[in-house]
Formats: sequence, structure tokens, C-alpha cells
Amino acid sequence: MSTEPVAPATPIELACRECGARSPAEPRSICEECFGPLEVSYDEEFLRRHVSRESIAAGPGTLWRYRPLLPVSPGDPTVDLGAGWTPLRRATQLGEALGIPELWIKDDTRNPTAAFKDRVVAVALTKAQAFGYKTVACASTGNLANATAAAAAWAGLDSYVFVPSNLERAKIVATAAFGAKVVAVDGTYDDVNRLCTEVADALPWAFVNVNVRPYYAEGSKTLAFETAEQLGWRLPGHVVVAVASGALLTKIHQGFRQLARLGLVEDRPVRISGAQAAGCAPVSTAFREGADEITPVRPTGIAKSLHIGNPADGYHALGIVRETGGAVDDVSDEEVVAGIRLLAETEGIFAETAGGVTIGVLRKLREAGAIRDDESVVAYVTGGGFKTTEALTGAVGPWATVPPSFEAFEDRLEGRS
Repeated sequence: MSTEPVAPATPIELACRECGARSPAEPRSICEECFGPLEVSYDEEFLRRHVSRESIAAGPGTLWRYRPLLPVSPGDPTVDLGAGWTPLRRATQLGEALGIPELWIKDDTRNPTAAFKDRVVAVALTKAQAFGYKTVACASTGNLANATAAAAAWAGLDSYVFVPSNLERAKIVATAAFGAKVVAVDGTYDDVNRLCTEVADALPWAFVNVNVRPYYAEGSKTLAFETAEQLGWRLPGHVVVAVASGALLTKIHQGFRQLARLGLVEDRPVRISGAQAAGCAPVSTAFREGADEITPVRPTGIAKSLHIGNPADGYHALGIVRETGGAVDDVSDEEVVAGIRLLAETEGIFAETAGGVTIGVLRKLREAGAIRDDESVVAYVTGGGFKTTEALTGAVGPWATVPPSFEAFEDRLEGRS
């Protein structure tokens, strides 16, 4: 286990997002007063005194450079497979293809298990160990399963992961390879999540997205922190984020706001837009219809990592999009595949289906005029494509099949066969 140099303890507690009730930083996620969701609350006056651009830059080249802005104590050994500090790439060729003058790709395919979930799991398992748990678990659409299994193996913890039984085969195989006990559930992710809530109530396990969810969710803020630091400590003008539960979008927004409150960046508006697949688009539908409530759906389509039909943070994500002047749109399976291919062919980044959703919606937003010429745009690519290659079946393959002779190849090259 990795232990970073001791820094001043950042005082934290839990606060209810709905009623504001405060409680100690314990392993629970639901407010006892109103049953609303709990979030981590920081002493930001303390942080303003102890955190600077220079102190962050002196930290490691991982998400743990932001340790004082995360809910861990100085003496806690961190779970550290090297997640975070992934490239922010200027996407010149993709920008030209889409007509976006300043486009950046935050490439989280470079994380240890090729997904942004390595970030949230690093924080969740660090906190789980601090609470004394020996077994960790999660409900997952795939990427979280991989990340939890890998981090648990590194930390010497037992792990159980619960997934829909129709999940992509590569994600199940990788999870099992890390030694996790994979429980395939005949149902949707929402069915899996309900089962995990029952298991978490019955067994002394740390469920990263149930009883330690407030700490887990904080890991997503590091995407916002890195974006601002890699842009030279400035906020982007517009970001596009894939939406499953909605937590990633809400935490990226919170991360930007926290940096501004702490004086680490100049405060400016950041428009936040969301991307969904048409087969699971409850937030996009609500945005398009002007509704305030999110109507649950039963997911279909190839973008399985986004298959959360009843998104826990959907309402809040919708509010942030409207508050910041962003938009939410969705794309068909065909547009998802086109987005994967466009990103790969222009920027050399092979994304999973969620990345295809992000790029597909990015294109639609630009065509609709929702992305302006004068704003810097960051698109978050949250997972690698080698996990979801079946999505491209029939869409890509050999350019040619020829006998083993130069003459045959030349004929094909010249279009004679």
C-alpha cells in the first residue's frame, strides 16, 4: 500500500443534499432525517489556508495530487494503482471534422483498467480500509466491476461484484481474472442495484456505490481538477459528459465550483452538457420535454455501461445542465458506432460505447448550435474500446483478404480485383 507524505488533516463531515442535516463521516449514504442522499462537506476556509497550485503540483502524477481535496485522512494508506492525471489532448483533427475551433479530449482510457471508475474506486477503497472493512463489493454495468476487482486485489481485500448477466463478455472475464467473485444477475442494472442495497444492509461489506457512496463519488471531481490544471489553471467554457447515474456530471460541476471558491482558478461560467444513448435516455427525454421529473426506462441498445434506467442523480444532473445553459441529447446505436470510429480515426483514441455516445452527442450539439465558436470545449472519454469490441461487429474489419502474393495485393491496391 502507498502512503503519501503527511499533510494537514482536512476536516470533513457528511451533509444531506436535500435538507442540509449534518452527520459524522461514517459509512452510510442516506440521511436519517429526510432519507435524502449524503455528500461529503469540507471546511473550505481550512482548505484555502493549506492548499495552493504549488502544493498540488508538488504531489504525485496521480489523482492523489489532490489528496487534501478528497475525503481521506493523512494517515490513511491510499489504494493507488496509478489512477488519474490522464492526458488532456487538444483534438485538432476531430475539432476540424466537427467544426469546433477549440476542442479537447480528456482521455480516461489511460487509467489502470481503462476507465474513469479507477478514480472513484481508489477513493472508495481507501476509505473502506480506514473504516476497517475486509470485503468490498459493488453493483456495476462493467467498468466499476473491473476497477473494484483490480483495486481490491492490489489492496488484499476480498471482492464481490454484481452485474447484469447480459454484460459484455470482456468486462466479466477481466473482473474474474482479478480474483473477484462475479455475481451475474438476471435483470437490469436497476435490479442489480436493488439487490446490492439489500446485501449491504445484511452483510458487513463496503459497497463502493451504496454505503460508502459519498466518498466514492468524490473521486469523480478529480476529472474537473485535472482539466483545470492541465488548461493552465483555467476553467473550460463548455464540457460534454456521458450520463448514466448522473453522478459524474454533478461531480465534475462541483469540482469546478470548488476550485473557484478556493481561489485556485478564476471564476467563470462553465456550461455542462450531458450525453445519453437513445436506448436509455431518461435525462435527455426530460430535458427535451421540459420536464422536472425523470421517468425511469428499461434500457436497450449497445451502450451498456450507461444502462441505468432510473438514474439516482438524474434530477440533479438535469438541474445543473439547465442552470449552466447546457443541453442533454441522445444518439442511436448507429450514431454511437460512428462516434467511436470518428474519434479513433481522427485522434487515435479507441473508446468504448460510452465514448461513442459522448462524441455522437458532441456532433449533434454542434450541429444544433448548442456549442459556440468562442468557447473551449472538453469532451470526457471515460472508457477504453477494447472492452466493447462487439459493438463494432459488422462495422469494421479487414480492408482486403488476398492470397499470399504481391501480385494479388497489387491487384487489390490498384482496384483490379
